[in-house]
Amino acid sequence: MRVGVFGWGLVAPKSPNIDAFRKNLESSESWLSPFNGFGPDNFLVGEPEFCFSDYQEWIGSRFAPRRFQKLKEKMDYPALYAIGAFIQSLQQNPGIDAELQSLGSLAHVYVGTGLGALETSYRESVRLHQSQRRWNRFWAHSDRNSALRKFLDSPTSGDGMTPPDPGSFEGEEREDVQAAWNDYWMQRSPELREYLDELAQIDALVIEGAIESGKLHAIREKEKRHVKLQEKWGAPEPPWNVSANVIWNIHNTPAAQISILGRIKGLSFAPVAACSTFGVALELAMRAIQCGQAKAVVVGATDPPPHPLTVGSFYSARVLSADRQVSLPLTRLRGTHVAGGSVVWIVGDYDYLTSKGFKAIGMEPLAVGVSSDADHIITPSAEGPKVAINEALSQSGSDASALGTWDLHATATPGDYSEMKTLRSVVPDSVLVTARKGTFGHGMSAGGGWELTAQYLGFERGRLYPTPLPQSELNGLIEDVHTNFVFDSAEQVSGQLAGKLSMGIGGINACVISRPLPRE
Repeated sequence: MRVGVFGWGLVAPKSPNIDAFRKNLESSESWLSPFNGFGPDNFLVGEPEFCFSDYQEWIGSRFAPRRFQKLKEKMDYPALYAIGAFIQSLQQNPGIDAELQSLGSLAHVYVGTGLGALETSYRESVRLHQSQRRWNRFWAHSDRNSALRKFLDSPTSGDGMTPPDPGSFEGEEREDVQAAWNDYWMQRSPELREYLDELAQIDALVIEGAIESGKLHAIREKEKRHVKLQEKWGAPEPPWNVSANVIWNIHNTPAAQISILGRIKGLSFAPVAACSTFGVALELAMRAIQCGQAKAVVVGATDPPPHPLTVGSFYSARVLSADRQVSLPLTRLRGTHVAGGSVVWIVGDYDYLTSKGFKAIGMEPLAVGVSSDADHIITPSAEGPKVAINEALSQSGSDASALGTWDLHATATPGDYSEMKTLRSVVPDSVLVTARKGTFGHGMSAGGGWELTAQYLGFERGRLYPTPLPQSELNGLIEDVHTNFVFDSAEQVSGQLAGKLSMGIGGINACVISRPLPRE
């Protein structure tokens, strides 16, 4: 059974939508920009260009007026990026949104995220830390802790586990000792026990009468009594009052929001496969379509914008460039650049959807081979990717000699050399190779989807878009392995098939084999 692409959209650095992405690909310039997330620093990143208000009219025409504002208030960027890319994906084939709805359980959503709602988790973790320290300090004060007063009157009354008195320390060490002191005495405060007993009585209020009206009454009554309790004790906000946005933004949220906004009632979940997420999502979608479980699937990947946690973590893993210069794959191998954004495709049963009048776009995905290295968390093996490549070629019913072009995972690290050696052990020297992370950086899950979309867009126009790589900068050792690359000018498309490999952290590989659509 044939599978076609019937819609796509994305959010990427300097590219708020698919049209801007297509236009920007015509240039060989990098889309990276300074990070400065630590204050002044030496990092370049792929900062997504995005404005959620661009989608307000679409959402407002289909849902209650408050829906757009609620999404804006509650959703972190991975969900918002995915929503924007999904709405874009409906535009290539007007009416396909109604088809997705009418398919019922035969329309699915597989949209994953590499890093999740990082900003929400980070922000609420910082708030929790600060709130907990205020809480501990409050209940560890002798005015609200009779156990501490007793100890101060008679130090020998302790349990032998009492931490040292902070007064005998200075500087940063004193801060740590003070925090341990406050935590210890907070847990032993009889007054805190009284507060918690009163709080438990408030939270024990039950719903009475009609469910809906009784629920609202109980919520309002609890809130009113909570306020009075805080006023009585003069206590700070309890540390457990963490924003509910933490659970509203778990990993399946982007997929769930797409199913809600698209009114898609089939299976919805989040495949998570690091840098191979998009390829794995596409493989699962093709499998579901070919075995009759689905007629159409929304597939995608979405990442938060670059964040100090990820930039710092990549740097500590020794895979990040940090010299203020664009690090290009296949050159000096100094490291990659963190990027954020999303990519969403609508794929479906080719014959079914074309019979409904919908037009396939880009290329036709023939097969996706997937594998695991089962070897190392971050250093790719030779065997794992080769298994995925051979599996994809076998499933597509094709031979490597039919390949005209190939897009690398290539992260501007020493892995580029081993990836190129592995590829050449399978494909001929005539294959024209592209490597695009020097253009938009390394999206943890979305990057592979951007690269595949760029390949498909190139085939649509008959010429592969340029990369930022000048021929003069090609790494000498890599040049000994292969010389046929797309450098900083466009190249004519040749061959019957195109290949694309993604290699994810954890040794997860996904290889996509595609062929051009018949020209009209």
